[in-house]
Amino acid sequence: MDLSLYFSSFILGLIEGATEFLPVSSTGHLIIAAELLKFNQTSANVFEIFIQLGSILAIVVEYRKTLFKVASNALHDKTSQNFVLRLFIAFLPAAVLGLLFHKAIKAYLFSPLYVSLALILGGIVMMAIEKRPLKINTKTTNDISMMQAFKIGCAQCLSLIPGVSRAAATIMGGMLTGLNRKTATEFSFYLAIPVIAAASLFDLLKNFQDLTLQDLPIFAIGFVTAFLSAYAVIKLFIRFVATHTFIVFAWYRIILGILVFIYFSG
Repeated sequence: MDLSLYFSSFILGLIEGATEFLPVSSTGHLIIAAELLKFNQTSANVFEIFIQLGSILAIVVEYRKTLFKVASNALHDKTSQNFVLRLFIAFLPAAVLGLLFHKAIKAYLFSPLYVSLALILGGIVMMAIEKRPLKINTKTTNDISMMQAFKIGCAQCLSLIPGVSRAAATIMGGMLTGLNRKTATEFSFYLAIPVIAAASLFDLLKNFQDLTLQDLPIFAIGFVTAFLSAYAVIKLFIRFVATHTFIVFAWYRIILGILVFIYFSG
């Protein structure tokens, strides 16, 4: 097998894990990187979906104590039940719209030019939100109301557009509904588990026929690399948001979006 495929799978896994939980759009980065690396074989789309599960595993490992406590107490503990219910309410809007518009989004919006525009616009919106005085009244994930969870879920629908970023939509949506940065970020992490797992498994089942045994090493490299890079980023990002705004990510999005637009429109 071409060694360049192994290199590409490593790079794409690294990018996926490093960007999945940052407000910069992992899908957008993967679309751009895959185009630059000429990673376009039959299983490419399935690969990009599969490695997201490596990032999700990183969240599960990092928050394993909380997740195990919720799972083991869900049948009789009100706090655990409310936690699950909040995640379900936030998960639902994007799940419904994703099922309805999945084909159209894949067909028309998965291109570097559309991603560049979404990156730029998303960066401008992030900057506007950061400069706006926000009323913060929710400081832990257990304090999030059902209405706040629903609003965050509605904000997450914007992330169906490649380049918007699921993390950006949910974190900014959370801040607009009264969550502090750390709580909005943690809730975004938890919400990623059902959202990305459901979307990835749906696409995997739909495209399973495109896979061959020859793809296994490539998928394994991408999965492991995504897990390791995501695990490192999660720890660093939580520390970062405790003392910093997201302005640096807004500028990054705008600058990258402009560069990508210039490169792919020329």
